[in-house]
Amino acid sequence: MFNFPDSPAAVSAALSDHNYLTDEGLSTVVYLAMTMQRPLFLEGDAGVGKTELAKVLAAWTGGELIRLQCYEGIDASQALYEWDYTRQLLHLRTAEASGRAESDSEAIEDELYSDRFLIRRPLLQAIDYSGEHRPVLLVDEVDRADDEFEAFLLEVLSDHSVTIPELGTLGSGKPPLVVVTSNRTRDVHDALKRRCLYHWVNHPDLEREIEIIRLKSPEADAALARQVALAVQAMRGMGLYKPPGVAETIDWSTALGKLGESILTEETIKATLGTVLKYREDQERVSGQGIEMIMAAAANG
Repeated sequence: MFNFPDSPAAVSAALSDHNYLTDEGLSTVVYLAMTMQRPLFLEGDAGVGKTELAKVLAAWTGGELIRLQCYEGIDASQALYEWDYTRQLLHLRTAEASGRAESDSEAIEDELYSDRFLIRRPLLQAIDYSGEHRPVLLVDEVDRADDEFEAFLLEVLSDHSVTIPELGTLGSGKPPLVVVTSNRTRDVHDALKRRCLYHWVNHPDLEREIEIIRLKSPEADAALARQVALAVQAMRGMGLYKPPGVAETIDWSTALGKLGESILTEETIKATLGTVLKYREDQERVSGQGIEMIMAAAANG
């Protein structure tokens, strides 16, 4: 049985044991979210480790990771539940063929709207979970959904139960650990944020990013890890369309290590830009104007 941590330091140590390095602010808000049983709202640029934190929390607590990926147009049925109409129709036809439809119509109707024909989507899976450990519900990139879905999500997270007209109220009484993420492509409504504990996830500082590289990319030695971290931080200051996140830093370090590189050179930077910059415009800007600046930053470290 999972025991809640007794301090932010314990959270930091546990996350570190699962290869996730955090700072005091993030470990504190995770501790509070767990002990206060409040949703954790993580906002920040893409690639800073918001989704990865939810995965690590699931691995640490032993709970199942249940992920709801938000997108434009998502609605309640896609997030909560819907009926399996195809199977219901087949069941009804089978009952008609056997002659039950006329003699036992009420029983057949009850069967049609029973749990066996209910398709549980992520929110219902998390709220009505029957496993030993509390699940971790990841509501990923909520900023991609619309205002109506936010209002619906707020109601569900507040009640930790769902009423299905045909079945009644469902809920395990053990609210999941909820992590909501946003890349801030638009502002999320204040009502949802007020329901959660909020934390802005920054890009790591230089020394933290070097630690992450060393942890996640053992192919890169200490000197290369420092050069890569310095180079990435220089890229983030170039006004790129999509500055590299931690995930791209790890990819770049791993790629350079696989290639047997021990230092950054202009040639290796140009050859491996596709592992760290994912937009053509950003690659052209760096190739045309930023290689010397990146090399200077890496050398000065």
